[in-house]
Amino acid sequence: MSTTLRIGFVTGATPDKWARHWRDRRPERLELVPVSQEEQETLLRSGAVDMVLARLPVERDGLHCVRLYDELQVAVASRDHVLAAADEEVTTADLDDEQLVLSHPSGWRPQAEQLDWPPMSPAEAIETVAAGTGVAIVPMSVARLFHRKDVVTRVVSDLEPTTVALVWLIDRDDEVTQAFVGVARGRTANTSR
Repeated sequence: MSTTLRIGFVTGATPDKWARHWRDRRPERLELVPVSQEEQETLLRSGAVDMVLARLPVERDGLHCVRLYDELQVAVASRDHVLAAADEEVTTADLDDEQLVLSHPSGWRPQAEQLDWPPMSPAEAIETVAAGTGVAIVPMSVARLFHRKDVVTRVVSDLEPTTVALVWLIDRDDEVTQAFVGVARGRTANTSR
């Protein structure tokens, strides 16, 4: 009887390469489960998923965490917005007069008085800014995932990159889990831990 390894992956993370390697090497079934950044830790701790390709930060108590890669953060705005005139990068100071339609995980906010935006997903935020209202700051992979012809993206050079990490419960540190850690860290089928 083969077990199933359930891997949650946060919006923007692309687990395809690792899933392909897993399926080439292991008999266990792999199930990929899309999760939002807001629910990533809850689903992991509840046992709904075995591991998560999570966007940090997460509360590390009781968790193993292997950093995989960093991502630049980008401002997304309507193609008609003043940010479209910027070459490739902007700073948070350039955004101080803007409406931020999606709360930023770091807590950073523009200096301008902000409207009370309803909670929205990254896709909804990008749709909102495409309509000409405000800006959204998201990881570059999220901006690419929800790319539209009517928006522009500019790297926010003074915001720290976000980090994607593989996270799992310390209590679930078994051979199958470690095998997936090896795949995510680039170990080949012939490499030992």
